[in-house]
Amino acid sequence: MKNKVERDIPDDILKQVNQSNQIFKGVDYGQPTIQRVAPKVRTTTGQNKILDSVDEVVTQTVRDGMTISFHHHFREGDYVFNIIMRSIIDHGYKNLTLAPSSLTNVMNDIVVEAIKKGVVTGITSSGMRGSLGDAVSHGILKNPVIFRSHGNRARAIESGDIKIDVAFLGVPNTDDMGNANGMDGVAAFGSLGYALIDAQYANTLVLITDNIKPYPNTPASIKQTQVDYIVQINEVGNPDKIGSGATRFTKDPKELKIAKMVNDVIVNSDYFKNDFSFQTGSGGAALAVTRFLRTTMIDKNIKAAFALGGITKPTVDLLNEGLVAKVMDVQDFDKGAAESMKDNPYQQEIDASWYADPANKGAMVDKLDVAILSALEIDTKFNVNVMSGSDGIIRGAIGGHQDAATAKLTIISAPLVRGRIATIVPEVTTVITPGDSIDVIVTEVGIAINPKRQDLMAQLKNVPGLPLYTIEALQEKAEKIVGTPKPLQFTDRVVAVAEYRDGTLIDVIKQVKE
Repeated sequence: MKNKVERDIPDDILKQVNQSNQIFKGVDYGQPTIQRVAPKVRTTTGQNKILDSVDEVVTQTVRDGMTISFHHHFREGDYVFNIIMRSIIDHGYKNLTLAPSSLTNVMNDIVVEAIKKGVVTGITSSGMRGSLGDAVSHGILKNPVIFRSHGNRARAIESGDIKIDVAFLGVPNTDDMGNANGMDGVAAFGSLGYALIDAQYANTLVLITDNIKPYPNTPASIKQTQVDYIVQINEVGNPDKIGSGATRFTKDPKELKIAKMVNDVIVNSDYFKNDFSFQTGSGGAALAVTRFLRTTMIDKNIKAAFALGGITKPTVDLLNEGLVAKVMDVQDFDKGAAESMKDNPYQQEIDASWYADPANKGAMVDKLDVAILSALEIDTKFNVNVMSGSDGIIRGAIGGHQDAATAKLTIISAPLVRGRIATIVPEVTTVITPGDSIDVIVTEVGIAINPKRQDLMAQLKNVPGLPLYTIEALQEKAEKIVGTPKPLQFTDRVVAVAEYRDGTLIDVIKQVKE
């Protein structure tokens, strides 16, 4: 069955992995009535919540066939995930589904081990990379992975599509009842935005910490009314590694050129005015835009109402300088942003539902004027791939890509080619964000505007330093540089599916041929 972006979704896969049994039909979600679920609560009045060890809490809470969740706010500095999974593997549990907010490289090896031993047979996540992505792409997992955006994950948890039996959440502090936040402690990482949904909806909630504070511990992002057990360990994570990997700050001349052109697109659009709002992505060029934007905002005396999403220190600097009135923070991408949240009342922690769930009474992304995002591939229909590499291997994450792409002006920043690999292609390997959501593509060569946005064409066609091309012309330029690659070879077996943010299936990922 073909969906709106002309991707063939096998009927058996649709029935196996999709609760609503629906394929992607378009970006307009409408205003359906949604029934939310609630967790099963076991009262703990008068009970000591602190257990002596990870092994004790695992044996108290985990059973075969369960769905367990984690957050990824520590990013590459996470210690909790591996400690919990080691205990689960050693105790011999089977047929578990992992439902973390995302999977980082530091988690890969132990997940592969768990899959090989039959401990994990299902995964739903925002993304995966490295050895785990490679193993899944070659068919190691029993059931197809379900990839969801951050907003869609919140929707799926709230609607019961994901039913979390046990959530193991690493926190840098808590008291003996479970009042916790992400702002204080040696391993502070700032916003607990993705974990807050797990805390609200998991049947059993376990906090793992290295810092038990006097009761009552405030401010409390996670509350004692939600927490079943607490375990203290030596170290929960290394906050210095929060800013590694995808959140690097670029010094690459090509990426800086792209960032400047993105800035030129923004400031020459009708959206650049007082009280505009924006979100930047996690790629090098996308993050560099913040620095260019600062200079232009000062020069033109423009101030933003809010910045949204994963937050970096340059964004916090805009807040401190009065260039941005509020920062709405679902995740901190570096230590500077994490440290800021503790002291700045205008840096507001928000959960993933408030951030981007399409099935609530109003998400922050609904108010976005400008979103700057990155991509692995863009095709001539403006569809974007942030999940599969040019070799067909899973090596990315949806993150908030689909969610933020609902902005009034959605810009994709990407080089025309990476090494000998084209970024602008006739057809993307995996459709993650549909072309109907994308307004402008910015490369170091020039920009392409979605033909549906004739208003932007008029605003940007004569801007100095912004060479305007059709998307087909950019694709041809890329192909002349790198040539035409051989078609990728896949088997018929589906190893993963990608949902759109409304829960419908937008694409499938098949097993790569050996």
